Amino acid sequence: MDVGSANPTLNRNHVHPIEVRWPPPTEQRAIAHILGTLDDKIELNRRMSETLEAMARALFKSWFVDFDPVRARAEGRDPGLPKPLADLFPARLVDSELGEIPEGWEVGKLGDIAESPRRSLQPHEIGSDTAYIALEHMPRRCIALSDWSTGDGVESNKFEFKRGEILFGKLRPYFHKVGVAPVDGVCSTDIVVVTQRRPAWFGPVLGHVSSVEFVEYTNAGSTGTKMPRTSWADMARYDVVLPPEPVAAAFTGLIGPHIERIITGIHECRALAALRDALLPKLISGELRLPNVEHFLASAPPTITEVPA
Repeated sequence: MDVGSANPTLNRNHVHPIEVRWPPPTEQRAIAHILGTLDDKIELNRRMSETLEAMARALFKSWFVDFDPVRARAEGRDPGLPKPLADLFPARLVDSELGEIPEGWEVGKLGDIAESPRRSLQPHEIGSDTAYIALEHMPRRCIALSDWSTGDGVESNKFEFKRGEILFGKLRPYFHKVGVAPVDGVCSTDIVVVTQRRPAWFGPVLGHVSSVEFVEYTNAGSTGTKMPRTSWADMARYDVVLPPEPVAAAFTGLIGPHIERIITGIHECRALAALRDALLPKLISGELRLPNVEHFLASAPPTITEVPA
């Protein structure tokens, strides 16, 4: 239908007469309800993920930054924790080079409790269906990494990561791209893979590496003007307050289920989105039809988008 030789264009008057088919209004509403229900579940998972992450951050700040349980015990107040947990904390703060810290805790470096495994893979070693995460897949200020592509077409070496390891965007660290890997895969070399040296330290490592303070530290020490980068060597020198390992293990035990629920939600959302995208063209084209539409609409609960403001 294009007309013209040098720059063929489509004339709208040629398109308008084309006959198209669409479902009747009742079926349109039923289709919208089905797809809206899938979208609502995706949105619910996203909100749940945000809530779980906020809870983990708040607990990290309370235990390892503000030292709330220690201050409560020092003042004779109930720290609000079960006794076995409360007994892990001392009842006194002492001076240190980083200010007041709980008695018996130490000042150390991030590298004391974390490491960066450099598992480099060449393109021919990467399967076409291997999950691939680049900086553009990583959201800002959110540890839930719900987007990735595949290794098909990768042309340069990448770093291998394992599910549950922490990915830190080292290029322009002020973008604050930090997350927990929801799958095994490979990532861009502009991402640092971070993992705890021992299982007990996962929670504190994640808390520090994803904190605003740590991102500001890496940004201040990054090199390069147009495309500043940090490095694991600089990251490992970050000052941290180190609790006894039982405290670290207790924190990891509390937030671990939160992180697993976030990862589970990511996979649920991807499956729901794939189902929605597969259903839409089939329902609109009539390849799939909805029987008893009126009965379905009468009995179906409203979706979020259907609830009046």
